[in-house]
Amino acid sequence: MTNVIEQLAQHRIVPVIALDKVSQAAPLAEALVEGGLPVAEVTFRTAAAAESIKIMAERGDMIVGAGTVLTIDQAKEAVDNGATFLISPGINPKVVKYCVDNNIIITPGISNPTDIELALDLGLKVVKFFPAEAVGGLPLLKAVAAPYNMMNFIPTGGINANNVTKYLEFDKVLACGGSWMVAPSLYEAGDFSKVVELTKEAVAVAASVK
Repeated sequence: MTNVIEQLAQHRIVPVIALDKVSQAAPLAEALVEGGLPVAEVTFRTAAAAESIKIMAERGDMIVGAGTVLTIDQAKEAVDNGATFLISPGINPKVVKYCVDNNIIITPGISNPTDIELALDLGLKVVKFFPAEAVGGLPLLKAVAAPYNMMNFIPTGGINANNVTKYLEFDKVLACGGSWMVAPSLYEAGDFSKVVELTKEAVAVAASVK
């Protein structure tokens, strides 16, 4: 299962997707793959999440995870539909323990040293830094990460094409989560070409960071 984390680290960017319509799942997945970024974090913010995860996962050529996982039931539903990693906005010890006990990859959200120590105590080595820009951005991340050289981070929240490079340059950042290349406004008319274009640009940016 750690191979999934390694794959996320190789791609460096995790598209964060909120789908209102299940019918959008297949073409959006196709656009991401065409753009060279076969990764998706489908958030449980909408009723279409579980079925969308299933549709994307059944392709067999994508790393598909579930975001905004708040409960054990959601964790089970996500995995049952093909999610290979889970992400949550905060750190719920019950949910994390369930995932760890069942060999399910989960990266809960943290924003301070207390959260990091709780994550370490639960056996985690990778966490989400959220909401990245709102809580202080890269300066805060570097400050809170300094005492914990065993922990790596996936910053998410307010990250876009203009600031993703500076995050990726920090050696404790495995990948960044962002929605700028998969924003619903880009494909609400049914045209996914802009998603392909922005995804290709994001891939190029990630590849440029040593």
